[in-house]
Amino acid sequence: MAAELTVPQLSAKHRPTLDQALATIHSRAYWSPHPEHPKAYGESAPADGLAAFEALRGTRLDLGQPGTDGWTGAETSPYGVELGVEYPHVDADVLLPAMRAGMGAWRDAGPEARALVCIEILARISKRTHEFAHAVMHTSGQAFMMAFQAGGPHAQDRGLEAVAYAYEEQTRVPGQADWSKPQGKKDPLELGKTFTAVPRGISLMIGCNTFPTWNGYPGIFASLATGNPVLVKPHPRAVLPLALTVQVAREVLADSGFDPNLVALAVERPGEGIAKELALRPEIKVIDYTGSTEFGEWLEANARQAQVYTEKAGVNTVVLDSTDNYKGMLSNLAFSLSLYSGQMCTTPQNLLIPRDGIETDAGHKGYDEVVADLAAAVGGLLGDDARANALLGALVNPDVKARLEAAAGLGEVALASREVTHPDFPGAVVRTPVMVKLDSAKPDDSAPYLSECFGPVSFAVAVDSTAGALELLRRTVREKGAMTVGAYTTSADTERAIEEVCLEESAQLSLNLTGGVYVNQTAAFSDFHGSGGNPAANAALCDGAFVSNRFRVVEVRRQG
Repeated sequence: MAAELTVPQLSAKHRPTLDQALATIHSRAYWSPHPEHPKAYGESAPADGLAAFEALRGTRLDLGQPGTDGWTGAETSPYGVELGVEYPHVDADVLLPAMRAGMGAWRDAGPEARALVCIEILARISKRTHEFAHAVMHTSGQAFMMAFQAGGPHAQDRGLEAVAYAYEEQTRVPGQADWSKPQGKKDPLELGKTFTAVPRGISLMIGCNTFPTWNGYPGIFASLATGNPVLVKPHPRAVLPLALTVQVAREVLADSGFDPNLVALAVERPGEGIAKELALRPEIKVIDYTGSTEFGEWLEANARQAQVYTEKAGVNTVVLDSTDNYKGMLSNLAFSLSLYSGQMCTTPQNLLIPRDGIETDAGHKGYDEVVADLAAAVGGLLGDDARANALLGALVNPDVKARLEAAAGLGEVALASREVTHPDFPGAVVRTPVMVKLDSAKPDDSAPYLSECFGPVSFAVAVDSTAGALELLRRTVREKGAMTVGAYTTSADTERAIEEVCLEESAQLSLNLTGGVYVNQTAAFSDFHGSGGNPAANAALCDGAFVSNRFRVVEVRRQG
């Protein structure tokens, strides 16, 4: 097929971006080519993006995919708005062979061309960030500004980061080499050798409801940049953002002279549950998944033909030992507990507080006082309904609401949840967080704090001492996993002890955060999301290990 965009054109346009991304994954400095402020996209962008989103509602999104055997779609926004978008339902027996047909040309294009095409996809998505923000908002329940940033530029950054790692890993080995072995008086032995990064096969990305683009883009772009076709299977309640992503990817692939079927969408009918069926297909060689521990472990155990990358549940913990900024600590934790109604895989759940209290710059604070002050900080942060709506968003599904309501019966309630009315979306289910006081004196396997309670629920757990907190931290990370650990201490010895636990158990640690950086936020190119070393996730976003097993290097030797 004729290419409207040639590799030289793409190189002139995007090679500087690729080079900067490669430099930044080594420097770990702050950098982003994707603006996170809505005004950066032009004066008319907000209205244009909203209009584009509204124009999608009640329409059929025809991607021109082979194997389309019907139409499906039943998304309703957590804000109470019916989307009414229909998507192609596919016959995998037809679609998967069509996806494989373009693999040879995509492989032969080489790592640089693939990286540049991926960056063009991201650049076109970036131009439509306002439209994508509304799609993310109305499928995930995120408030608009969070949907704009996390679902837009931050997700795009994570995709670009994956492209950079993929390019670097594929180019560690030269494309060709001349080999000559001296033989003394005889002529040397000579061979010409070529080395090709060869993709494993079709990659399946199983999307999540809460962060469809942020969690989806690393796997999509890591696989595509390493030569693998990508089949995107969105969560049934969060199809639109990933369907638009597939639409853009197919357009760019076609414009660049490649088979658009290298990226395709698989949407399930209500109750169909096609993820298991697709995951066991022999054509599927790579799987990316974000979601429940149960299904993640099923994939790891059963999809034996594929490389499986999972992000599952964990029990995120904050250890409170001491602080020299009590007010800042409370403010930081209040924001972390409230953001997106705690519906982030990085949100703190367990707050481990010595029952004798902690030392602070405001004097000694007992356990009950710390808990009461933190509850007051959350209440003050969310006391204004307008600010509460902007921070909380909406509960993503009824299961979160049920867990929130059940949590109040697990112990003494230190902070009760309240209902918040959204002025623009009366159908939205908006609730402030609940905080429950628990005691670790007699822990058993049924203790609520030993399992993830996903949503706006936190447990203020009284422990005998900081040493006891570290024992409980180690147990929860080892047995249940953790995406994040936070700690507050003014003691160098305690800091080192906490760090040692996290190093031994492979948990990402944030110490003494009291300003505008929060334990549940990570920055692409600098922070690792997950470690791959504890049960919460078997991979990190992003590192070399996340991309290197998506391809193999195949050598051809020729007699010189």
